Amino acid sequence: MKKYDVYGIGNAIVDIVTEVEFDFFEKNNIEKGVMTLVDEKRQIELMKAIDMNKSKLSGGGSAGNTLAAINQFGGRSFYSCMVAKDDLGKFFLEDAARNGMGTSLTFENCPVDFTGRCLVMTSPDASRTMNTFLGVNSIFGPQHLDEGALKDSSYLYMEGYLVASPNGFEAMLAAKKIAEKNKVDVALTFSDPSMVKYFSAQMEQIVGASVDLLFCNDEEAMIFTGTNSVNEAREKLRGVAKRFAITLGANGALIFDGDTYINIEPYKVKAIDTNGAGDMFSGAFMYAITHGHSYADAGKLASLASSRVVSQFGPRLHTEQAKQVLADLTA
Repeated sequence: MKKYDVYGIGNAIVDIVTEVEFDFFEKNNIEKGVMTLVDEKRQIELMKAIDMNKSKLSGGGSAGNTLAAINQFGGRSFYSCMVAKDDLGKFFLEDAARNGMGTSLTFENCPVDFTGRCLVMTSPDASRTMNTFLGVNSIFGPQHLDEGALKDSSYLYMEGYLVASPNGFEAMLAAKKIAEKNKVDVALTFSDPSMVKYFSAQMEQIVGASVDLLFCNDEEAMIFTGTNSVNEAREKLRGVAKRFAITLGANGALIFDGDTYINIEPYKVKAIDTNGAGDMFSGAFMYAITHGHSYADAGKLASLASSRVVSQFGPRLHTEQAKQVLADLTA
């Protein structure tokens, strides 16, 4: 039996979650609805433009959110990432410990003085727009992988955001090579349409001949496959992913378990903040399939958990909420 269900790599990010009006994006020249990488100067400008007193800090990062969810449902995860020796780095480490994530993470002695942070702007339509300053994450590379923990895991999980960093991209290639050599299944999330659109060559190289499990939303699936419908995209994805999950927002999700397409019905809720919905879907799904559940049941759990996340502000549930999701699903 492996020590960890999932070994993840990604950008360690502290989210600064805030609400903005629609005109905020035009006034501040922000592309709405996607993740944009910015430098420190630009992010400071934006932080001055929002109401920081009404903003909240949250442990974040795509892989971090997913691994936290796995642990909250009762699984075991290990996270390789980086933080700097600053207040946000301390906040991230404490948050990871509260969520029970295994990690070799320590304050990094390096010339980069800032932990990664993401300004998450939620608009009245519940859409999330992110401007991210990578900080110390920009030097996360193959040398920061924990090969022992990776080998002792059932799955390697990689966040697509890493392709935007040359070092992160190399870390993904190295991690996948180690996983394949040691018969650890490889899971990948595209993370954001912008990663598939602007880093298509890198993403195609990461996917390579195949991945064991792919997570994406409908827009990412169509961009990656160069198609105009989910039905077309799913057929092309079968050539590069042994199994996959395509989230469809308010319309639920489509799962391919290697043999059969499974339609997952949505749970009707009033969406307040979609930040972290895809990460939660991946986390709940991976918890389920590493604990003996079918892909259909994993999809149901992931759909319910995601509906709870979008019903509140912030990218994560609390452990008590995760336990309630499990209880409600079996009630």
